[in-house]
Amino acid sequence: MPKLHVKSYGCQMNVYDSNRMTDLLTRDAAYVETGDPGDADLIILNTCHIREKAAEKIYSELGRIRGLKRDAERAGRRLVVAVAGCVAQAEGEEIIRRAPLVDIVVGPQNYHRLPALLDEAARGAKVVDTEFPLEDKFDHLAPPDAAAIQARGVAAFVTVQEGCDKFCTFCVVPYTRGAEVSRPVVAILAEVEHLASAGVREITLIGQNVNAYHGETTNGGQATLGQLLRRLAEVPGVMRLRYTTSHPRDVDQDLVAAHRDLAVLMPQLHLPVQSGSDRVLAAMNRRHTRSEYLETIARLRAARPDIAFTSDFIVGFPGETEEDFCETLRLVDEVGYADAFSFKYSPRPGTPAADRGDQVAEQVKSDRLARLQACIDRHQRDFNRSCIGRELDVLLEKPGRISGQLVGRSPYLQAVHVMAPTSLIGQIATVRITGAGSNSLSGALHASPKVPEQALAGAGD
Repeated sequence: MPKLHVKSYGCQMNVYDSNRMTDLLTRDAAYVETGDPGDADLIILNTCHIREKAAEKIYSELGRIRGLKRDAERAGRRLVVAVAGCVAQAEGEEIIRRAPLVDIVVGPQNYHRLPALLDEAARGAKVVDTEFPLEDKFDHLAPPDAAAIQARGVAAFVTVQEGCDKFCTFCVVPYTRGAEVSRPVVAILAEVEHLASAGVREITLIGQNVNAYHGETTNGGQATLGQLLRRLAEVPGVMRLRYTTSHPRDVDQDLVAAHRDLAVLMPQLHLPVQSGSDRVLAAMNRRHTRSEYLETIARLRAARPDIAFTSDFIVGFPGETEEDFCETLRLVDEVGYADAFSFKYSPRPGTPAADRGDQVAEQVKSDRLARLQACIDRHQRDFNRSCIGRELDVLLEKPGRISGQLVGRSPYLQAVHVMAPTSLIGQIATVRITGAGSNSLSGALHASPKVPEQALAGAGD
């Protein structure tokens, strides 16, 4: 039986897409997974175009795979190489021109066509499929096999929305993932029910702009993300819900009310702001101001006082002044993030910001990044230390590095280390937090694990 190796880069959406490709090919094309690329008959690189020099990193990886393909030919077998994802969408035929060992280039909208593309490649064709499909791509997304889900643990991603219509001036997503499209409610429910029956206890709904969700309902209407979360909270076995990544413009009252009412919706939200300066936010085309962002934070905190926020920041955006950057530092102090991701601006070909003539010097960007990260780290340490002495519900996920230790996740997505038997994996246990590091917590079991249940906390609808 042929063997498949998938290497995923980048975001949670790519992890989900990689799992989907694996499920499709192990089910319909009779492949089996292997963790060793040297043992594979098909290697898929599922690529991300967000980070700097993403395409060059893929070409470097393909250079390493060239040796594997040569070794396979010497052994009398054929190794098929596919490049998928956002770099594939952006580069297209250029990938095969620069790396002739590649047999298939497939964009993120067209994974469902992989079996047919493999048939073409088997006949000797070089295949490039990066056209945005006219039909709803989610029509082709079937729930994964239960066995595959069980092998991947007790937490799972579920795509509910893809693409973005915001067109931030630094971002390639609208060009590589296309316009916003949402899965129907019934399709999401079917997948979540399938995952829950396979032992998954935590579901994270994902999308490039997930809170812009507007999926079709059975009566022909459209559901908001808040309404979808209420439906999923009723699925037996689902003990936790999360969603990412959100845009501040799309936090509507339905979503705020869901944070108030749903006990299974975790009190942690990733809400990227990118900058604390109104001038920079306008140049980024973020479509919100600093004060509007803070008003959204305040609405969510009023609905769920124990909620914690994480965010994304870009430093050194073209034209950013020292005062603009200081506004970002002040915003971090004002919100008090539990964690955040920060990056130096790097131009993406084809985006408006890449053509600006007021690019910030690299040394200035590096200096600002270090200062911002120090500020973020200080708040993260403070938040983690504030958990010492608290009793937190922890979803136990896997064995730790120490014998007899398990690692789980707190409601705030922190890693938590606790001494506990492996029989508790997949259950939620109350842990008294006794220690806090920069990136994780430690504690001791304090109460019996909770059994799966669906629950509402608060006033309901």
